[in-house]
Amino acid sequence: MNEDEKFKKAKERVKEIKDFYGHLLVYVVVNIGIFLINYIVSPGTYWFYWVLIGWGIGLAVHWIQVFGIGKFLDKKWEEKKVKEIMKEMEDSEESQKEKE
Repeated sequence: MNEDEKFKKAKERVKEIKDFYGHLLVYVVVNIGIFLINYIVSPGTYWFYWVLIGWGIGLAVHWIQVFGIGKFLDKKWEEKKVKEIMKEMEDSEESQKEKE
């Protein structure tokens, strides 16, 4: 991988991280606003947490894609798996030839 490719990949990674933090900031600000609206308009009935939970699930999925499981299933993982499967196929073919 040359320097240009490394730079391009690094910029993409920084953008992914930046987008996540932007999402997190919007989540916090909007949910504070929704909590305040809920508290002022209907103080006896709390419904804001449904938004908090629903959006929180989406935020958790975004986090996984940026920092968690998603990175284990990226291009490097795909390439490694393809090589593994190709090797298994080659080994299987060789063992078939030996049996004949």
